[in-house]
Amino acid sequence: MHHPSAAPEKQNRAAARSLIAHTGWSYWPIAFVARLPFAMMTVGVLMLVAQARTVGFGGLTSAAVGIGVVIAGPIMGDLVDRHGQRRVLVPVGLANGLLLALFPLVVTEGMPDGVVLAAALAIGLTGPQAAAMSRSRLLAIVAARISPERRTRTTARLMSYESAADETAFVIGPFLVGIFAALIAPWAPIAIAAALSFGFVLAFALHPTARMLQSRAEAAAERAAFRAVLSAPMLVLVAATFGVGMFFGSALTSLTAFAQAAGNESQAGLLYGLMGIGSAVLALGVVLLPARFAFRHRWLLFAAVLTAASIGYATAADLGAVAVWLLVMGLGVGPTLVTLFSLAGARAPRGRSATTMTLLSSALTLAQALTAAFTGWLAEQVSVAAAMTVPAVAAAVVFSLGVVNALMERRRGLQAVVPPVASLPRSEGDDTRRTNVRIGAARAK
Repeated sequence: MHHPSAAPEKQNRAAARSLIAHTGWSYWPIAFVARLPFAMMTVGVLMLVAQARTVGFGGLTSAAVGIGVVIAGPIMGDLVDRHGQRRVLVPVGLANGLLLALFPLVVTEGMPDGVVLAAALAIGLTGPQAAAMSRSRLLAIVAARISPERRTRTTARLMSYESAADETAFVIGPFLVGIFAALIAPWAPIAIAAALSFGFVLAFALHPTARMLQSRAEAAAERAAFRAVLSAPMLVLVAATFGVGMFFGSALTSLTAFAQAAGNESQAGLLYGLMGIGSAVLALGVVLLPARFAFRHRWLLFAAVLTAASIGYATAADLGAVAVWLLVMGLGVGPTLVTLFSLAGARAPRGRSATTMTLLSSALTLAQALTAAFTGWLAEQVSVAAAMTVPAVAAAVVFSLGVVNALMERRRGLQAVVPPVASLPRSEGDDTRRTNVRIGAARAK
């Protein structure tokens, strides 16, 4: 006998399940490891080319990877929003794995510099932005499968985890590059990144969660125009994320130069890991902050901590003092990154979640590559002390943009406290979205 209420009851039971129940446990390690090729390729290219050619050309080649990433990021996000993650990530993962596998041969077999730069650019163009895709995929699952009263809390936890995973990958990636290069050979990190791209990026692309996203017809009906992503509230987030990338690139490079000058180059990776651990732990802890602690205030507070600690780092005279300031810097940068991506998820135009996340991730990677190259040049041509001031400049940029964001929110009445749930189906999301916007606008004043 058919019961009309059976379908709604089944839907309600599904909505009451946790996010992990919808994704399955296997999703989380696959999505994390799929981040590593992206985290390893910039530093891996730099180390391989610097060893085989020159340090200066290594920095230029690394920058070419970052330029490729920033060119492809928004295009890849747009393609994903239009055609789905599987149709884009499978060919991208294959192409990136193949290019990474061939790159050591291009570098070591005496190919012209132009060919090496073109290969590095191609690696960046095919960079599998698993972190951005994971955020986009999970936000869509939350919107479609989690009950309305639990979405805000689930989204906050999700963004904290994703940022902590990014922090960990950003630390583990360069750390693995150094370990594999030292224990095996300079080409080994790139070869291992290729294997990870072939294996885990494809596993991520083909994971069953990719089937939970909207159909292309539904997405096309609800998708905002691309220009909506280029609005002022979004661009200030992109610029701030670029500032965080500047911080990451300059911190690692200046720390390496400082440790080398002190005769302890091998400790640079461990010290950088200290910052990453503190950053990841506090990024996870952001979910415990009260909802009344507005995003704009979090941004200002944690960016101020980052700036103050970076100034202390710039004045440090020994590795012990550097270690202390690195730990404090981690306490600032992790929550700042969580806040930026949380705001991006809240402000993403309808149907443009992947485009938004890839835009921010591209800015982060480009800034890291460019600033690493500039900081390395500064350490070599000017002084290590000058190189150690660059993280403070980057942190000040992030703080200044936080001030701009706060003024913009007050002027425009932007939502600042409770993130609206992105990409909700019209039948269940419109009321929630309108309520969240009203609450946020009221509290932002």
